[in-house]
Amino acid sequence: MSSSKMPSVETSMSLRTWGMLGLLSLMWGCSFPFVKVALGGFPPLTLVMMRVVIAVIVLSVVLSFSPEGFPRGRKIWLAFLAIGALNNVVPWSLSFWAQQSMTASFAAIINATTPLFSVLLAPFFLADERLRANRLVGVVVGFIGVAVLIGPGALGHGAAGVLPKLALLSAAVAYAFGGIVGRSYARLGLTPLQSAHGQLAGSAILIVPMSLVFEQPWRLPMPSNVQIACVLALGFVSTAIAFILFFRILARAGATNALLVTLLVPVTAFLTGAAFLGEALEPRNLAGLAFIALGLGLIDGRPLRYVQARLFARGLS
Repeated sequence: MSSSKMPSVETSMSLRTWGMLGLLSLMWGCSFPFVKVALGGFPPLTLVMMRVVIAVIVLSVVLSFSPEGFPRGRKIWLAFLAIGALNNVVPWSLSFWAQQSMTASFAAIINATTPLFSVLLAPFFLADERLRANRLVGVVVGFIGVAVLIGPGALGHGAAGVLPKLALLSAAVAYAFGGIVGRSYARLGLTPLQSAHGQLAGSAILIVPMSLVFEQPWRLPMPSNVQIACVLALGFVSTAIAFILFFRILARAGATNALLVTLLVPVTAFLTGAAFLGEALEPRNLAGLAFIALGLGLIDGRPLRYVQARLFARGLS
C-alpha cells in the first residue's frame, strides 16, 4: 500500500478546486442523459455492469503504471465490497430501473437529496456527527422540496407513479449509508486512485454475477451505435475519470466541500438533458429543486455565515 503524502485539506477552496468541482458536476450531470439513452439498448443491471467493468479496466491500466500499486489486504477489500455495494451497485441499480419511466433531469434532482439523508442518519452511526439546529431545519426544508417535486399526482397513478420515485429516494439513502461507511477510507491510508479503483472493483465483483444470472445480456439484441457510445462515455468519463477527480477533491477540500457537487449536478443534468434529449422541467420541478437547494444550503451553513459576515461588516462601517 502506498503511503504517499496527500494534500492538506483546504479551509477555503481555491480557484483550482472550484474548477475541479465544476468539471466533476459536468461529468456526473452528463451521466443522467447517458443512462437515459443507454437504457434503450441495455437493461438496468447490465448497464450497471457495463459502467463498472469499463471503469475498472481503465483504472486498472492506470494503476498498473502508477507507483502506488494495487491495495492488498482482507480488511481493505471487505471495505471495498461494502462501499461498492452502497455507493454503486444498490443506488445505480435502483436509479437505472427508475429512469426507465422518468426524465434524466428529474432523477438528478431526487439524487440531490442524498445529503439530507446523510444528515439524518450520520448521528446514529458516527460519534462526531450531531443533528444541529441549522441541519434539522435544512432537512425539513429539503424534504418539503421532495414533496413538492413528487407532487400529489404520483399517488393517483398507483404503484407505477410511486415506485420509481421511491426507488430513487432509496438510492439516495444507500448513498448516505455509503458515505458513512466510506469514512473508513480515511483510516486505510489509500490514495485517490486506489480508492476509486477499489470501490469500483468491489462493485464489479458484486454486479457481474447479478447481471449474468438475472438479465442474461448475451441474449439481448444488438444496441445502436449511439447507445454503445453512451455506455462507453458513462464508464470512461462519468465513472473512471470522475471517481479519480472526486477523491482528489475529497483529499484537497474535505467531505463538506466535496458534497457541494450535489447542488451542481442537477443543473448540469438539466442543461444537458434539455440540449440533447429535449427535456424540460415543469414549474413544480423547479420549485422542488429550489427547496432542496435551500435545504442543502442551510445544512452546509455557508449562506448563513456569509449573511452574518455581511451584517457584521455593515455594522463596522
